[in-house]
Amino acid sequence: MTRRVKPYGSPDEHLAKLEQRGMTLEREFAAQWLGSVGYYRLSGYWYPCRVLNGSRRGDSFEAGTSFADVVALYEFDRKLRTLVHDGVERVEVMLRTRLNESVGAYGALAYLDRAHFRPTFDHAAWLDTVQRRVARSRRRNDAVRHHDEHYGGRLPIWVLSEVLDFADVSRLYEGLPARVQWEIAEQFGVQIDLGALSKSQADRAKKNHPLVRWFEQLAIVRNTSAHHARLWNRSFAPASTAALRMVPALVSLPDGQSERVYGALCVMGLLLEAASPGTTWRAKVRELVDTSFAQLHGRHVGEMGFPEAWCDDPFWSRRPQ
Repeated sequence: MTRRVKPYGSPDEHLAKLEQRGMTLEREFAAQWLGSVGYYRLSGYWYPCRVLNGSRRGDSFEAGTSFADVVALYEFDRKLRTLVHDGVERVEVMLRTRLNESVGAYGALAYLDRAHFRPTFDHAAWLDTVQRRVARSRRRNDAVRHHDEHYGGRLPIWVLSEVLDFADVSRLYEGLPARVQWEIAEQFGVQIDLGALSKSQADRAKKNHPLVRWFEQLAIVRNTSAHHARLWNRSFAPASTAALRMVPALVSLPDGQSERVYGALCVMGLLLEAASPGTTWRAKVRELVDTSFAQLHGRHVGEMGFPEAWCDDPFWSRRPQ
């Protein structure tokens, strides 16, 4: 049965509803936040505080739930998104650069020739997406207009890559032959001991580098951050951890697969050692979690996929080499 759309609620009605359901709040402070962030957006941050009745959340809040804690969680998540966006940007720029070099070695327009990609790659669909991205950027991108005027709209790979989304770039990486995928991964400092994997795991990794799925996940995490959506308790497209757990720095990845933000933070932290040598990004992530999340009432780092003893992992405490 289709339900009726909920009626609009005024700020005063929302405040009264929160108090009625057991949330403690200071009205002027809460009204300010509802006016700037909105009831609906904040509701995602107080949802875990609603009493669990069997497998469903009720309307009432757990004892001790305060509006101030909800705001603190929201602010933590906002700062985490900022850090993630900063980290992914640098990884994405390096990936574009490496793809430019790998594909450009065959020619400026080599990306137009499906012969340079694996047979299973849907080259035609990727090119369709590429043309949409170029059309989208034509009005505001001087380089695209320059190539329209002087080269008949033919964009060399190093110009084209600048108008692609990270998801398009990650799909281009996925379409490359395994040998080229592995070369780029090693330029990112990802050294995998295939001998430490089972035969089936090693065979899969040889055919398609494990970073393929991780770049796919990072693109989703990046888009989540860019659209100001929640990171802290969200699930993402799972990425296998079997091969990357062979990298000494990534032994704390969850066994089997990772779909929470912790895995993405770990992989970003490793890739940033190559993309931004000397970066203090990992230290900033640790400080943010330690100071802004760990003290929150009713919250646990496990909601983000962090292992219990993550703080003891040298990956999060040592300085980059």
